[in-house]
Amino acid sequence: MRDGAAPGGKPDGAVVRDALGVGIAVGLSGFAFGVTSAGSGLTLLQTCALSLLVFTGASQFALVGALAAGGSPFTAAAGAFFLGVRNAFYGLRLSQLLALPRAVRPFAAQWVIDETTAVSLAQPTRRGARIGFLVTGLSLYVLWNLTTLLGALGAEAIGDTGAWGLDAAGPAVFLALLAPMLRTGTERLVAGLAVLLGLGLLPVLPAGVPVLVAALAAPAVLWAQGRRGGTGRDDVRERGEAPESGGTPEEDR
Repeated sequence: MRDGAAPGGKPDGAVVRDALGVGIAVGLSGFAFGVTSAGSGLTLLQTCALSLLVFTGASQFALVGALAAGGSPFTAAAGAFFLGVRNAFYGLRLSQLLALPRAVRPFAAQWVIDETTAVSLAQPTRRGARIGFLVTGLSLYVLWNLTTLLGALGAEAIGDTGAWGLDAAGPAVFLALLAPMLRTGTERLVAGLAVLLGLGLLPVLPAGVPVLVAALAAPAVLWAQGRRGGTGRDDVRERGEAPESGGTPEEDR
């Protein structure tokens, strides 16, 4: 065991470096959110409150994007909510992996997002997962909120955010994080159908509504697969996993 690593795991220093790399790279995009939010009409206080309290980039961009496009506050909030629901499923997995004390869990829940989940799940040991979660969450939360503030303050000096293309930064970051996770045919099919629904309905539905309809892609694909007998085993083979398993290494530790 070197550098504080658990048996079979990466050295703690390597986990910290990886986590900081993710936290810093993604945290800088908070500047784009601050600019976009201020450009859509939200005040400095409202913009900073979204990053402090909501703290899930895709949902934040969806909310301000729908408002900027003229959508109603209800549809904008609904779209942001449904995008944020995925974090609840992350939490179910991370609660088993991290096994944090009960007193800590309410505070850790604020940091259950795409990036902390990805870094935690990439670690072969519980110790590494906890370090990755803590360092990613802390660095990303601090930097995201700081750059949100700077972006909102600089929005007036920048001018038209659409001309700079900063309103596309959030979706671009989200796609970059999502693409490597689409490893099975089912996942790729759901993503493709969601894109078709979202883009195809943009001209005919109010702003914020297409993303809600796109969420129907997952149950539609699962229903279709159920009708023809399912493809679960094919997806397992594509991932390179054993069809039958007695538990994950993390759960056995």
